[in-house]
Amino acid sequence: MNDIAPHLLIVDDDERIRDLLRKFLMRNGFLVSAARDAAHARRVLSGLDFDLIVLDVMMPGEDGVSLTQGIRETSQTPIMLLTAKGETEDRIAGLEAGADDYLAKPFEPKELLLRINAILRRMPEVDEAATVPKVLHLGDIRYDIDRGEMWQGETPLRLTATESQLMKIFSKTPGEPVSRGTLVEELGRDKGQAQERAVDVQITRLRRKIEEDPKQPRYLQTVRGAGYMLAPD
Repeated sequence: MNDIAPHLLIVDDDERIRDLLRKFLMRNGFLVSAARDAAHARRVLSGLDFDLIVLDVMMPGEDGVSLTQGIRETSQTPIMLLTAKGETEDRIAGLEAGADDYLAKPFEPKELLLRINAILRRMPEVDEAATVPKVLHLGDIRYDIDRGEMWQGETPLRLTATESQLMKIFSKTPGEPVSRGTLVEELGRDKGQAQERAVDVQITRLRRKIEEDPKQPRYLQTVRGAGYMLAPD
């Protein structure tokens, strides 16, 4: 787990239970949002991501098992089901719908807390490096970061050694500006205005290969006062 408190969503039609759970879980270090029924939960989920959902099964309208099935169509967010029913078939129905755990009412809040923490510990850590795309798309041009290759459709685009180095530098932090001084340093050049101007020339040449209109660049942008920035699709 990282340093950011996990964000939980409580879905229960009983206002008293919602408030009790929200206060209890907040005291134990969680961020907590609440929804009063399945329709409300769907609206909340359409705009926010959560680390875990605590979901009552017996609700008016759409029940928790149906909502779990709906959530599982687009999300793998862990789900803890709560219900007054304790029969085996109800637990199986909830788990088959995609729930990660099942707790019958009435329950001890501490047991809920222990089960929530156990589920969150099982979740894989997010590898930030893995979230960086392996291929950047610049309109109809794609750049393979691992191979350092650029293609337009099925046609490879030849990059000079300097252009290839520039693409590697920019692809490390797409969407973030890189100063001219940093580019000079990364390219292994001596510092100075002459070298910065040389970088400007290389940027112009690279734009001719990746931009539809190099004079009005869309993908390799100039950021006033900050340098240049690769802005892939």
